[in-house]
Amino acid sequence: MGHDIGIIGLGVLGSAIAKNMVAGAKSVLGFDRAESAREVAAADGVILAESNSDVARNCSIVLTCLPNAAAVLDVAQEIASVANEGQIVVEMSTLSIADKEAARTILEAGGRHVLDCPVSGNRIMALGRGLTAFCSGTQEDFERVRETLLTFCKKVHYVGPFGNGTKVKLCGNILNLVHNTVAAEAMVLAIKSGLDPRMFWEVISGSGSSSAMFEVRGRLMAENNYAVEGMNFSIPLKDSRIISEHAASLGVPISLYHTALQFYHAAVAQGMAHLDAAAVCRVMERLANCERPR
Repeated sequence: MGHDIGIIGLGVLGSAIAKNMVAGAKSVLGFDRAESAREVAAADGVILAESNSDVARNCSIVLTCLPNAAAVLDVAQEIASVANEGQIVVEMSTLSIADKEAARTILEAGGRHVLDCPVSGNRIMALGRGLTAFCSGTQEDFERVRETLLTFCKKVHYVGPFGNGTKVKLCGNILNLVHNTVAAEAMVLAIKSGLDPRMFWEVISGSGSSSAMFEVRGRLMAENNYAVEGMNFSIPLKDSRIISEHAASLGVPISLYHTALQFYHAAVAQGMAHLDAAAVCRVMERLANCERPR
């Protein structure tokens, strides 16, 4: 094979993952349909492929990091159409379990080994090698890709049979969204109480009251700066449909999650769709009639 690793999907998360793999002295062959994404990846040292099939043909390990099920299934067909027996495909997108299984069926028919391996974290965390991987499939295949995953993750977990990675990810995303919303609620109360937001973020971070979301996104809230995107509202809102359907299929109420989700919908309705999801703090500020000190 001509390259250590292939990656298909060089968007918000995929580009940060590719950048870290290059920094880890890996030869990375990548492709994205968007020219702008390819240009950014090339500037970060990624070798650009001519197509998804080119990636599939020239790498023993291929990561896929794509926005939706349709894209994953299309890419699975392209990979499977190229002869490369024994190649491992690490599917990292957040999808329903049924869509993951459909992609797996296509890829295994093409002679591939497949791992379901979503990650927890946003672009800010990805750039700092702060992601956590939830890898499911066979233990043997996991061991073959563990070193690769550690080039862009701080923690890598094997969580059992194929599909368990997605189950962990969906449950974890409930915590992610609720923690972010509660962080905004606490930040607004602190500001309206007369506290300096930067001071509040600094003293709570690392304490028993903190969370990973508060430490990463609380800084953006304190600085009132949401233009440096970790992850905008489109991705958690897309994921919310998958999470809600999964919970409903098992008869599990997720009321706190659905309450917190309303603030994300409000942020989009107020024109903040392009901002990092920490901007939910602005929704809270408006509700509380909270003005920051100038």
